[in-house]
Amino acid sequence: MTIAETPIKALLRGQRATGDGVHLVARSYRKGVRLDPHMHREAQLVYAATGTMQVTTPKGRWLVPPDRAVWVPALFAHAIDVLADIEMRTLYFDQAWLAREDRSDSLDSEFVVRVSPLLHQAILALFDTSNSRQRTELLIKLVMLELHRAEDSATFIPLPQEPRCRRAADMVLADPTADHEIETLARAVGTSARTLSRLFSTETQLSFKSWCRRARIAAAIERLSTDGNVSVKQVAADLGYASVPAFSHAFRQVTGKTPREFAEKA
Repeated sequence: MTIAETPIKALLRGQRATGDGVHLVARSYRKGVRLDPHMHREAQLVYAATGTMQVTTPKGRWLVPPDRAVWVPALFAHAIDVLADIEMRTLYFDQAWLAREDRSDSLDSEFVVRVSPLLHQAILALFDTSNSRQRTELLIKLVMLELHRAEDSATFIPLPQEPRCRRAADMVLADPTADHEIETLARAVGTSARTLSRLFSTETQLSFKSWCRRARIAAAIERLSTDGNVSVKQVAADLGYASVPAFSHAFRQVTGKTPREFAEKA
């Protein structure tokens, strides 16, 4: 595991600092790029103003469409896969700066949040090169306030660590559109359906059925985010749903939106 280039070094190549412990980096990445597992000395808020990425940590993986942002604590391993061309805007926070702030304990762990219209505009406004120091400081405070009250994202797929359960999970993720039966998976990984069901519940805090549904909806999110020509009806059929209303109901349960609402945003 390596510590990635710090924002301070990046600043030498034309990026900029806000002063007092917060640094801004804007980068573009093409679809298919993978940022291998790495960590930073600073905490970071990673936002793709356009496009979709997938963030993987030891605890699981998130799909991060344009209305989400990722909080990654300092020295926390993560990898990023670019699923659709992205314009990434990242805020790096020095540990000393964070220690001085009135912040919630939630910032000690990684999470993905819904980005409100206000948070979206505040992040983008920070990258206005004509900002005064006072305006920048106020925007950073606004970002932190919005971050503290933002809703957690339901696009997280927790990854079990127990070997049998992890093998079963990997089999589902390899083909999330299939109708996986827990009895079949249990035989494949050398355990009973009852034990595998218990392991999923213990390791992921989700039932096997709920975990599979989330993996399936994550596949739908990826498809809707990366294929501008696909219809909701086609995605529903490809994922094995009997109808668009059934797909929409399941999608809303996980994301809080209908597939059409999501597709319009993406």
